[in-house]
Amino acid sequence: MSYYPPVSPYAAGLGCKCPRCGQGALFDGYLKLRGECEACHLDYAKADSGDGPAVFVIFIVGFAAVAMAFIARFVWAAPIGVALLLSIGFAVVSILLIIRPLKATMIALQYANKAAEGRLKE
Repeated sequence: MSYYPPVSPYAAGLGCKCPRCGQGALFDGYLKLRGECEACHLDYAKADSGDGPAVFVIFIVGFAAVAMAFIARFVWAAPIGVALLLSIGFAVVSILLIIRPLKATMIALQYANKAAEGRLKE
């Protein structure tokens, strides 16, 4: 087994790189994981972020989008349709920018903390 120096899970996640070597790409497409790392051949089969990234994105972007709609409507006195379009546009762009690195960071944190499924002792 080869030695790989420790990689920051946050650096690997934000760069969407392999959590073990920090070199290979994590994704094959926008959100689909590769089968393995092309640099160190780490198997990504057990990597699963579940719904975690989506929940965080909903809380973060949802709060900001609602705040933007209120500011546009009541501070700038924009018509309700304009406030809605600004808020929806902001939400869509923010979600597309945030979800990928957040999913990669959660996978990298799982790897760094050696997370696994719960098992019962028998």
